[in-house]
Amino acid sequence: MSLRSGGVSRPPYDSLNLGLHVGDDPADVERNRERFSAALGMPLARLQQVHGAEVVTLHHPWPNLPAVPADASATTLPGLACEIQVADCLPVLFADLQGRVVAGAHAGWRGLAAGVLEATLQRCGDLAGVLPGDVEAWLGPCIGPAHFEVGADVLRGFGVDPAADVAHAHFTPRAQVPGKWWADLPGLARERLQRAGIQRIAGNDGSAAWCTVQQASHFFSFRRDRVTGRLSAAIGLRG
Repeated sequence: MSLRSGGVSRPPYDSLNLGLHVGDDPADVERNRERFSAALGMPLARLQQVHGAEVVTLHHPWPNLPAVPADASATTLPGLACEIQVADCLPVLFADLQGRVVAGAHAGWRGLAAGVLEATLQRCGDLAGVLPGDVEAWLGPCIGPAHFEVGADVLRGFGVDPAADVAHAHFTPRAQVPGKWWADLPGLARERLQRAGIQRIAGNDGSAAWCTVQQASHFFSFRRDRVTGRLSAAIGLRG
């Protein structure tokens, strides 16, 4: 997982911005991407993320431009990293414990509700015959439950009735703000992963340390800054 430090981009993209689509100098972004790729020891397979549930299988060589429209990727090939870019959405990385397949998923609320995590896990199974119990998932930083304000459409997207007078583990009504709730994005993701059969889940636990909005020195946040860079979470198999 990248942080926002260690790159060459100038404000407001300072400094390790890895997103080519946010208005930053493309030459600076390419230098940043080269640094991150070198740290990983393998090239990055970038996607055009569209907040859906499409999963692609990576192959050699993988095109850099134009990026493929999808929100998750998986591969059994060594030496190519599944890359997910975020600036408040949740990146989720998957690894088969026996090293047969890896994957990454972009889980904003729309993709999460549409089943991007389940689709990614299914692709891992299709590619390598792994079962959910063979897979570990890691949740990266995202907007935290104290800052992710949502409306009734988001609750409905997860099958929750906004009018029901029933407490929900991952949606907290905003005091004195009718029609608004605080949403726990990593909590929603953990619940879906557990229902899908993944028993090993690490990373983001919903605490302030993982919140992109609160940790301004570590993370980019679109909701906080609007014009900003992008972080990357990446995973690959070494040859």
